Amino acid sequence: MTARYDGQAEWYDAFNTPCAAANQPDVAELLGPGDGPCLDLGCGTGLYLDAIRATGRTVVGLDRSGDQLRLARRRDDAPLLQGDGTALPFAAGVFGTVAAFWVSTDIGDFPGLLKEAARVLRPGGLLLFYGAHPCLNGPHIENREDGALIIHPTYRIKGWHRRGPWWRKGGVRERVGMSQLPLPDLINAFIDAGLDIERVYEPGEDPIPNVLAVRAYAR
Repeated sequence: MTARYDGQAEWYDAFNTPCAAANQPDVAELLGPGDGPCLDLGCGTGLYLDAIRATGRTVVGLDRSGDQLRLARRRDDAPLLQGDGTALPFAAGVFGTVAAFWVSTDIGDFPGLLKEAARVLRPGGLLLFYGAHPCLNGPHIENREDGALIIHPTYRIKGWHRRGPWWRKGGVRERVGMSQLPLPDLINAFIDAGLDIERVYEPGEDPIPNVLAVRAYAR
């Protein structure tokens, strides 16, 4: 089966590079210093591999899209694997850290991904989720020209959305679609995976945050 980002890798890398550069300081602060192996789960074109490595960790990347991994391999010499985030090709307890950046909107089974992340973490290992704020991104959001947002009732429609009436023409969502998971479902997915949530954040200084971050630990 073709991954959704296959055929979009060059466009997405160019679009996402400045966004990732702006997010890297937040990511590094939320990860904190560490060591040992870290899985970048859904690594895409590898834009966060260096930021993870700078914290002292040894990074391994995995993504479903071979097209995105092609660009990641040009960018970085970290071990990079193509695979399914809900069926990870690793033994239990092999990672001290799992980084899951911008994956909740791109996978149909986010709870399944978290269960696999919890499985491959050692006891006490850190999972950092950093991604789209489910209340303020999605098929229910209409962006106004003055910077305000209109939130439509479609917020509660879970699952995959191939089209959104207010999505920007030619933008990432119009190109690949997205999965909508309301906030309680997203947070409860960590609990159901057996992860202990330490802290939830809305990083950045924007009055309307577009990012949600969660630090959680494996039992």
